[in-house]
Amino acid sequence: MAQASTLLSSHAALPSWKNGSIVWKPHLQSAAEQLKRQADAVDAEAFARAVQTEAGRRVDRFMRGVEAYRRHPYRRDLPAFPVVWQEGTTRLIDYSLPGANGGPVLLVPSLINRAYILDLAAKRSLARYLAAKGLRPFLVDWDAPGPAERDFCLDDYVAGRLSRTLDQVLRLAGRPAVLGYCMGGLLALGLAVLRQAEVGGLAALATPWDFHAPTPLYGRLMAVMKEPLEDALALHGQLPVDLLQAMFALIDPGAIERKFRLFSALDGKSARARDFVALEDWANDGVPLVAGAARDCLFGWYRDNLPARAAWRLAGCPVLPRTFAKPALVVVPARDRLVPPESALALADLLPNGRRRVVDSGHVGMLTGARAKTDVYAYVAKWLLLVSRR
Repeated sequence: MAQASTLLSSHAALPSWKNGSIVWKPHLQSAAEQLKRQADAVDAEAFARAVQTEAGRRVDRFMRGVEAYRRHPYRRDLPAFPVVWQEGTTRLIDYSLPGANGGPVLLVPSLINRAYILDLAAKRSLARYLAAKGLRPFLVDWDAPGPAERDFCLDDYVAGRLSRTLDQVLRLAGRPAVLGYCMGGLLALGLAVLRQAEVGGLAALATPWDFHAPTPLYGRLMAVMKEPLEDALALHGQLPVDLLQAMFALIDPGAIERKFRLFSALDGKSARARDFVALEDWANDGVPLVAGAARDCLFGWYRDNLPARAAWRLAGCPVLPRTFAKPALVVVPARDRLVPPESALALADLLPNGRRRVVDSGHVGMLTGARAKTDVYAYVAKWLLLVSRR
């Protein structure tokens, strides 16, 4: 409904656009003025009909794309690797192959998305790629929070649960490098700082640090939204998946319509269609965030920008990247809408033994795109192999 109302309201917005009452962002002003001059040169009624026709066409293609996605036969079906440890709903999965002689790697995903983004499909799996290179990947699968996690905050997840997964990896395979993706990069950094002596290195992929870069927009939004968000947390005891999805959609409201409209034109039997469905299934398979952790993230990170202000603490200890002296790698997608490159590069600037790599991809595309293997997997694997030999 949001996509349909946005498209169909374009006809109602025409008079405001024509009389100049719409205020444009500075970087759009020149293009908007040029477009208005072109529109003024054509018949107004014909132009209005054309706008209405195009809006209807896009709504139709969008709906056909949604329906094609719902009917698509693809289902994720990959051979499972053994679970070597579990506590509450958190599992540790060992992706090591027989005879692996490379170092262990602890893979840390976000709390609000399923861990299988690091093992999405046979040809889109960072975990399986690292294993094929002789490394010993161990994937943390947070799963949806259960009764044991109901009262967790970030301290409990990092200094508690994640720290105990590190204990298991140390017991099974020795000192690992820690690799985190997105929010998982912050969790991995926290673990690496707290237990530096037992970590060989840190890789942070698409990981935010300065939450007010390049603009404090989301910080201001969290300040304004604090009361309704607190109401939702009090009602549900967690931040529900639907609310999380709505917040993500606000970052680029037109993205949903665009991607399903493009999907409607694909051959349903093609590899591109299958890859789209695999990724969309994962994106729609999110998990809620328990209230304590939600407050730490929404208000501590986004509103107060505690990491960039050197004020974020875990288990009473400051999380300061400059204190992590081990090898570090920060991989930054240049076209990331969820984690602006400026936010991620701020972390790279603070790691004393850090290396940065900027890749031409988006937030999720860095792991699942056509160039993920060459641009990210291969580079990360090479770096991890070097770290494991130190």
